[in-house]
Amino acid sequence: MRYETVCRATFLERPNRFVAWCDLAGERVRCHVKNTGRCGELLLPGAQVVLQDRRGRAEGQKTQFSLVSVYKGGMLVNIDSQAPNAVVKEALLSGALALPGYQSPDLVRAEYPFGASRIDFYLEKDGRRALVEVKGVTLEEGGGLYFPDAPTQRGVKHIEELERAHAQGWDAFLLFVAQLSPARFLSPNDRTHPQFGQALRRAAAAGITPLCYDCRVTEDSLVLGRPVEVRL
Repeated sequence: MRYETVCRATFLERPNRFVAWCDLAGERVRCHVKNTGRCGELLLPGAQVVLQDRRGRAEGQKTQFSLVSVYKGGMLVNIDSQAPNAVVKEALLSGALALPGYQSPDLVRAEYPFGASRIDFYLEKDGRRALVEVKGVTLEEGGGLYFPDAPTQRGVKHIEELERAHAQGWDAFLLFVAQLSPARFLSPNDRTHPQFGQALRRAAAAGITPLCYDCRVTEDSLVLGRPVEVRL
């Protein structure tokens, strides 16, 4: 996926989870943060960030810029929470992403209602069907990836829905998309939300397939990259 009209700025502060203030060429600008997670290790005063300039296209909105990525040292980390689904959809439709048993699927449908949730993708291939839930990952420590960066009961609920689908004969995948590169492995963040880690391990033992891919990140693009080892 690509972003139009990006510019680099300096992060100043984040008064709430939706809004950040940044310095753009000496001007203090208000930005929409496209991630409601904590991102506490990323959004630090003085950090270099990348904004999407929406001036002229943001009529009626309170912010004319969106904060889409941040530099962590020499690593550029995309923090747009909508981006993982977009890159997965692109990769599924192009054949760049081949989930086990679902190479070039016959049908890809987004936001599929199942139980009390909407699962990110529904796939069909040769009469088989699968559900795919996508989780974006931005927390990196020493080359390892950890999810979640904040407690997520919604994430636990999605795992439980995948378990129910699998018990009914569906294939089910939990796909973690690291919005950065490189990374050596992904593990559940038991320090932050042990319940999520317990649910993930239980689901994997029951036959749900956890997968992780990194991304090639530039200031104006994000593309699904290579598989990353999942360590439970």
